[in-house]
Amino acid sequence: MKNLEKNYNPKEFEDKIYKIWENEGYFKGIIDKDKKPFTIVMPPPNVTGNLHLGHALNNTIQDILIRKNRMDGYSALWVPGTDHASIATEAKVVNKLKEEGKSKESLGRDGFLEASWDWTREYGGNIKNQLKKLGVSCDWSREAFTLDDNLTEAVEEVFIKMYNDDLIYQGDRIVNWCPNCHTAISDIEVIHEDESGHFWNIRYKFKDSEDYIVIATTRPETLLGDLAVAVNPDDERYTDIVGKTLILPLVNREIKVIADSYVDMEFGTGIVKITPSHDPNDFEVGARHNLGQCIVIDEDAKIVEGYGKYSGLDRYEARKLIIEDLEKIGQLDSVKDHEHAVGHCERCHTTVEPLISKQWFVKMDKLAKLALDAYKKEEIRFIPKRFEKVYVNWLENIRDWCISRQLWWGHRLPVYYHNETGEVVVARENPDSQKYTQDPDTLDTWFSSALWPFSTLGWPHETEDLKYFFPTNVLVTGYDIIFFWVIRMVFSSLYNLGEVPFKDVYLTGLVKDSQGRKMSKSLGNGIDPIEVIDQYGADALRFALITGNTPGNDSRFYMEKVEANRNFCNKLWNASRFVFMNVEENVKNIDEVELQIEDKWIISSLNNVIDEVSTNLNKYEIGIAAEKIYDFTWNVFCDWYIELVKPRLYEDNAKLKESAISVLIYTLTNVI
Repeated sequence: MKNLEKNYNPKEFEDKIYKIWENEGYFKGIIDKDKKPFTIVMPPPNVTGNLHLGHALNNTIQDILIRKNRMDGYSALWVPGTDHASIATEAKVVNKLKEEGKSKESLGRDGFLEASWDWTREYGGNIKNQLKKLGVSCDWSREAFTLDDNLTEAVEEVFIKMYNDDLIYQGDRIVNWCPNCHTAISDIEVIHEDESGHFWNIRYKFKDSEDYIVIATTRPETLLGDLAVAVNPDDERYTDIVGKTLILPLVNREIKVIADSYVDMEFGTGIVKITPSHDPNDFEVGARHNLGQCIVIDEDAKIVEGYGKYSGLDRYEARKLIIEDLEKIGQLDSVKDHEHAVGHCERCHTTVEPLISKQWFVKMDKLAKLALDAYKKEEIRFIPKRFEKVYVNWLENIRDWCISRQLWWGHRLPVYYHNETGEVVVARENPDSQKYTQDPDTLDTWFSSALWPFSTLGWPHETEDLKYFFPTNVLVTGYDIIFFWVIRMVFSSLYNLGEVPFKDVYLTGLVKDSQGRKMSKSLGNGIDPIEVIDQYGADALRFALITGNTPGNDSRFYMEKVEANRNFCNKLWNASRFVFMNVEENVKNIDEVELQIEDKWIISSLNNVIDEVSTNLNKYEIGIAAEKIYDFTWNVFCDWYIELVKPRLYEDNAKLKESAISVLIYTLTNVI
């Protein structure tokens, strides 16, 4: 007979149980040719801080799936790990140094990388401990980090292969430039938010004439870099001005009126200014008409030298002065209020500046086709299905991927330039350190995390893990990173291994506060999952997160929900305590005892709920499965069956007592 403590106190046993599981190696993925593998790779959390409730939900769902398949007899492997998160981590380390009165530049590259590794060791370790606190059953012996030597080797292998296959190129292109982080960022790292702004209508005069045309712009400071004005060739209003010369206000540069089908006749006046160095669409127009380039805004978002009193001014200061000067010379026609979407850096929220810059790009047309074809052949499916549209739409409208970043923390480009000739060599090592200098840039974080499902299993080497556990079975991730990460893993896997990296993509929604607001520092509504675990236990938090949760839908988090599930854990604890108090040695199996009608009923009910829950879990209906387990445990087992058999435990009929104990133990074991 075993006595449990009277009160349910998870603090006393959760850590202890987890250590036992770890020490006994219960989470290890074993290569067993007699079993089918079932593999999940953990979306690696960034080493920029602590886990949040979104991580807790995501990892709870993964844990449910891995445990179920482990119980179903699969050789289950869950690979854990963390991401170096170049731009986010670098920003955190730079801020920390600033607080200490130091700077990135004063430390130099090697010193800064040392500081970044110190940060990573501290926070990477934090995240690992927090995941253990959550109870995740991943194989820690296979823990990976995106800057590990073997993952770095995989990154270099892919870069060199893509370069040799003419999929990677260097070129001058318009990029999204963050003046605060001082790096190029990709399109999907730009957050577009509606802002109140203006349309400034400016008069551009014809050469040797007082006649003018009116051009509307939301960014008058870029006027300094105008190289043409464009109209649509089909716009009959302006046929007679195509080819004529205008005098650029304030700058007095002669520019031509050109015709290009890019111009929308219905928008504004139907005439647009063309600034090839500061707008991606204008860049394309400029290339078609051989306009050349004219950079007027630098990497600090200031006006470059050569523009008189505007030079050295911040872009917004220059804007204010330019508008005042246009008004003075009578060329500011009118100003209208205008709501428009403005791009901000995802990390620091600074307004992004489109700049022409020499960067490294991946050609996306062939890779996008690989990912689209896999979807059309039904090699990959999304849960819920509606997100397939996001996947297809992004691939059908894809642009080349800017992969170079002007950062120090991350995978450095395996690119070397000859000091005299400028010859480019792409290789793992410097061909001659006396003659060649390595490119200072690093790769976009997503370049390395795109390889995560196979680099963590040993690729580019033909390891036993890779042969047995790849491709993985399911990816559990947030719907907000379909194009950031999911698509890139799909085309990277198809390109390098010829198959999709996973069969199913289970998309979670966001965890919001009780009022339905996104959790954020500015609102002060964030909840630390570790604090919740310390107060209520990991099981109560996990059950609260999945109860009522459906794939792809946002959910609201209430502390009352956690309390209700703590009560559920307490109910199960008390049921277990009651059963253990009545257990005697040598408990018989249920097929060795004489079952009563209530015993047959509970066993039948149990079998039904096992079948239903298994079906739900196979269909990824985890919230529904949780509700059925809750209902059976509380209402059927605890409130009905235990009450029904209590008299049998206290009477003299040994057979009735024996069968009651057997069925209690059998049902409780299955419930747990």
